[in-house]
Amino acid sequence: MVERQLRRRGIADERVLAVMGEVPREEFVPERYRSRAYADSALPIGEGQTISQPWIVAAICQALELAGSERVLEVGSGSGYSAAVLSRLAAEVTGVERHAALAAQARRTLGALGVENVELLVGDGTRGVPERSPFEAIAIHATAPAPPQTLLAQLADGGRLVVPIAAEGADLLTVFRRVGTELRREEIAPCRFVPLIGEEGFSSD
Repeated sequence: MVERQLRRRGIADERVLAVMGEVPREEFVPERYRSRAYADSALPIGEGQTISQPWIVAAICQALELAGSERVLEVGSGSGYSAAVLSRLAAEVTGVERHAALAAQARRTLGALGVENVELLVGDGTRGVPERSPFEAIAIHATAPAPPQTLLAQLADGGRLVVPIAAEGADLLTVFRRVGTELRREEIAPCRFVPLIGEEGFSSD
């Protein structure tokens, strides 16, 4: 997976590559999909949600440019796989998942793997966690209709926020960098995610 799916497709951050090779992805997918855990595709995890393909997880982590000391906010934690990866790249991860059943399962999996620097909350991820802001990095694992202003406001100076933005034909994985009062935007690649549901996302209707 690391060599064929990640390095060959432009993932060059050696810390990200190392961690992606260490975290047991099969522990985060339902039993019936474990034989496909390392396939280059998203997989169902229940509640109409998916675990993203490995390249997407790696691309998001690389774009966050983590050095190890950061506090990270993750929106749409799902199975907990990306949180497990982030836990080895940053100092602290706060995840928000709107499906309580997924959050509970993710907590069990992370606990079984001995991950101690991740806390998963249940709620509307588009609101972020303002009482813990600012965050040096924010990862959003669902497609937003527009740049999420509330989450951008919780980004520290010098921080990076990565989010798929809805566009015609395909979503665009995008990184925003805060430099003082300025936000700099860079598109990474086309992608496909489930919609971001919430106050500053899409309606669940």
